[in-house]
Amino acid sequence: MPKVKGTSLRRSRAGAGVVLASVTALFSLGGLHAVPAFAAGTAAQSPDKTRVTAAVLSLDGGSRKPLLNGKDTAYDTASVVKVDVLATLLLQAQDAGRHLTAQERALAEPMIRNSDNAATNTLWREIGGAPALEAANKRLGLTATQGGPGAKWGLTRTTASDQIRLLLSVFDGAATAHPASPLNKDSRTYIQTLMTRVADDQAWGVSAVSGSGYALKNGWLQRTATGLWDVNSVGRVTVDGHRYLVAVLSDGSGSMSEGISVVERAARQAVAATART
Repeated sequence: MPKVKGTSLRRSRAGAGVVLASVTALFSLGGLHAVPAFAAGTAAQSPDKTRVTAAVLSLDGGSRKPLLNGKDTAYDTASVVKVDVLATLLLQAQDAGRHLTAQERALAEPMIRNSDNAATNTLWREIGGAPALEAANKRLGLTATQGGPGAKWGLTRTTASDQIRLLLSVFDGAATAHPASPLNKDSRTYIQTLMTRVADDQAWGVSAVSGSGYALKNGWLQRTATGLWDVNSVGRVTVDGHRYLVAVLSDGSGSMSEGISVVERAARQAVAATART
């Protein structure tokens, strides 16, 4: 699939790319079904009725439960699912007692750093699609993520708290008070490294909280049925020396830039609220 992500801090350089991303996303995801209707109040809403939910977990605190801003309801993942795809691939390689092949790395790296959809198509097939993703997610501690139908990985459904669980499995380590991740140290380091080296035009979303010292994966998708946008951002940020895992999911924005603004505002508010607790 083509790219389902975007820009914010460098919007002025990427306006044309946004249009292309929208067109290519619609081409590859063609025939998208309408997003199921949710009752009013099932998630936090911006004044324009865009739904948004943010979840934040301090890696320096003792709590295992993220602070939620908005109801923990399901959203389309768009390209943030690519972290989950890579985690699944790495778990499968660990089970087989092997490292990723050169070909797998040649696909995994642009999938995360450049959000390459053609690479994701190949790896989605290799891991075994939604059933394999969901099997891996059980081991990773996710409880509310459903893989997209057929080849439509971008229509995987997830919640903000499940994305925090996934991030915790990636950024877990000896320095945290959380249970050990099924991903071994090499696998965690590999994902972390790629998430800290995303392309410059993707330096938006949760990175707006810190400006530097972040690792992230973003996703965006314009729905054919409504013309509205899903815009998401997940990752780790460092603010005033404190580390946070942040997941912001949104849908219903009238434009991609509007969705980015909603996500960045929600991320700032949620991290600030967590810092006060």
